Amino acid sequence: MDGLLLDTEDIYTLCLNIILEKYGRPNLPWSIKARLQGRPGPDANALLHEWAKLPISEAEYLAQYSALQLKHFPEAKPLPGVEELLANLDRTRCFKKSKASGSGHRVHIALATSSNSANFAVKTTNWTELFSVFESHRRVLGDDPRIERGRGKPMPDIYLLALKTINDSLPEGETPIKPEECLVFEDSVPGVEAGRRAGMRVVWAPHPMLKKEYEGREKDILAGHMGEAGSIDLHQLGQHDDGWADYYPDLANFPYDKYGIVVPPTDVELDPQ
Repeated sequence: MDGLLLDTEDIYTLCLNIILEKYGRPNLPWSIKARLQGRPGPDANALLHEWAKLPISEAEYLAQYSALQLKHFPEAKPLPGVEELLANLDRTRCFKKSKASGSGHRVHIALATSSNSANFAVKTTNWTELFSVFESHRRVLGDDPRIERGRGKPMPDIYLLALKTINDSLPEGETPIKPEECLVFEDSVPGVEAGRRAGMRVVWAPHPMLKKEYEGREKDILAGHMGEAGSIDLHQLGQHDDGWADYYPDLANFPYDKYGIVVPPTDVELDPQ
């Protein structure tokens, strides 16, 4: 969600830099920020403190950080192409299971974000309609108790759980979806690795500064070879140019055809189921 659907990454940086400046620390560089992106809050906070060495307790840091987020997160807006993409994917609900072979099919979508419940509520307060395309039972947030501590991104658990929420709520008689039939949308490097480890195809649409930070290593990122989760389960990762991950500067003019997605016309009558 962060940095992919909503333009929150620069807000995160603003909030952190206010605290860093207050205690005489340098601004957050992208070399560190890149490691924080996509991770659950506790993991990201540990990495930040290891680098920043702030002279305050973690509780005081979190209190200040949360207050700044509460102030600035409502300013976040959807990133380019997001509103159109979500509307188009949601509109595929009009395709019935009984449609003839070769026609369009419904795309089932779920939200998998490392943002905890409180932050999710603040960030989406002005965008409830936009996020309504994600049914409540198909939202997996960073503090979801079904995800073990230490198993957030770059581990695959959050995406596998998101897929489970879809399969558990499919219409009666519909064939369960397999990981290899899924498409993950990500902006972070740990998130791309999580998607690859889940055995899913990945679309990577990073912040321009993140792309610049890792210039020349795009193939490693898309294959999940950045070592974000260490050397465990390396068999789950991909290979360079294997066609299972693609980079896009943003989500505008998304090539639906490439992924076998047929978008119904805007005036179609939606199936409520």
